[in-house]
Amino acid sequence: MALGPSQRVFSAVKRLLGSLVANSETRLRLAVLELEEERARIVVLFMLAGASLLLLLLGVATLTALVIILFWDTYRITAIVVSAGTLIFLSLLFALIAIRQAKRHTLLKETLKQLSADRALLEANQYDQADARR
Repeated sequence: MALGPSQRVFSAVKRLLGSLVANSETRLRLAVLELEEERARIVVLFMLAGASLLLLLLGVATLTALVIILFWDTYRITAIVVSAGTLIFLSLLFALIAIRQAKRHTLLKETLKQLSADRALLEANQYDQADARR
C-alpha cells in the first residue's frame, strides 16, 4: 500500500520530531550527568579545602608564636610585624589565585561542545541540501 504525498510528509515530520526528541533527551542526560559529577567534585573539594585550611591555620599560628617567642627579648615588635606582613601578603596572593581559578568556565563544557557539534552538523546538512536542490 503506497502512501500519499501528505502522508509521506507527515511521516517524515514525525520521524524528524522523534529524532529531535531522542537527541534532546541524550543531551539533557549528558548535562544532568555532568552536573552530578560537578556537584560531587565540589563537595569533596570543599571538604578537603576545609581540612587543609584548618591544619594550615594551626600550623601557621604555632610557627608565628614560635618566631615571636624566639625574638621576644630582642626584636619582639619586628618579629610580630614581619610575621603579620608575611601572612597578609600570602593571603592576598592566594586570594588572587583563587579569583583567577573561579573565572575559568568548566561547567557543562562537554554538553556545550556536543551541542555545538550538533549545530555544525545541522548547518552542514542544510548547505548540502541547498546545493543538491540547485
